[in-house]
Amino acid sequence: MNRRDFLKMAASTAFLAAGKAFASAAPAVTLPASGDKPEHRRLGSLEVSAIGLGCLPMVGYYGGKYDKDEMIALIRRAYDRGVTFFDTAEVYGPHTSEEWVGEAVKPFRNRIKIGTKFGFGVEEGQPTALNSRPDHIRRAVEGSLKRLQTDHIDLLYQHRVDPKVPMEDVAGTVKDLMAEGKVLHWGMSEASARSIRRAHAVCPLSAVQSEYAIWWREPETKIFPTLEELGIGFVPYCPLGRAFLTGAVDENSRFAKNDRRATLPQFTPEALKHNMPLVGLVKKWAARKNLTPAQFALAWILSQKLWIAPIPGTTNPAHLDDFLGAGNVRLTTDELAGFDRDYAQIDLMGHRADPFTESQIDK
Repeated sequence: MNRRDFLKMAASTAFLAAGKAFASAAPAVTLPASGDKPEHRRLGSLEVSAIGLGCLPMVGYYGGKYDKDEMIALIRRAYDRGVTFFDTAEVYGPHTSEEWVGEAVKPFRNRIKIGTKFGFGVEEGQPTALNSRPDHIRRAVEGSLKRLQTDHIDLLYQHRVDPKVPMEDVAGTVKDLMAEGKVLHWGMSEASARSIRRAHAVCPLSAVQSEYAIWWREPETKIFPTLEELGIGFVPYCPLGRAFLTGAVDENSRFAKNDRRATLPQFTPEALKHNMPLVGLVKKWAARKNLTPAQFALAWILSQKLWIAPIPGTTNPAHLDDFLGAGNVRLTTDELAGFDRDYAQIDLMGHRADPFTESQIDK
């Protein structure tokens, strides 16, 4: 199936499902009133704010070097705005993101939920190698608990499926950690439907995390039916298309070597130019809803399923205020269908991942 056919199929799938139920200057926005704080949603049995905060960009994932105190202030600002779901991982930094999140949320730790991850060989000094051996999982969890300054992890993900370790062994180890009270819920990231089922049979999953946005909709056809059947929540990362969908990136944008986007096929000069019609479409629909593009991109996701809670990331307080403005905005079934009809006419160029990253994604 070519990409255009997939996009049309994905658009149709989203329409049917709906029928059944950063880098640039910050935009000028007005902070919503306190009553406009995001709704809460359930990921399995875990309750979180409908919009969470991804804490990966704070460690320079998209270039730049950020002040610890400023990032802690940003996390606390998110909490003040109603965010109760914070996403991190031992490999982010490594370790830095967890340390900052732990310090930031300490004053209100028991009023929020932290999601973190194991699955890379950070503890063994091999942060790009997959490792979900039971002994590694235990070391990783102990390290995360210490850095997060807590005695429990609300949501522990397997960051990537490790083909060398049976899924039953991974799920069994997490089940033991849950029995010990060190982990309350667990999930998987970039897992296939087959792996999700195998893991869930041993220890019920609360959430699955994958990249998902208007321009990358593969989860709709690959895992959504399984998640819905099993009652598992979905946590999209990069829901703003790594800033592309916000309009902060244009066809003339170029990225430094230490910016993750410099290695991604979607962000080559050719792909940026080719894909600009999508930005125009998002802006057009955002204007119809009296939203910013970032708000529309999140509202579109939040309108797909009630068991979805995206985790946009940022290092900019104004960008945070902007996208949290989507907290209670939803698209109607007719609006989703209309947008998907327009979207299906757009041809997109470029895969979402580089070859090495793709090789570690469970198929």
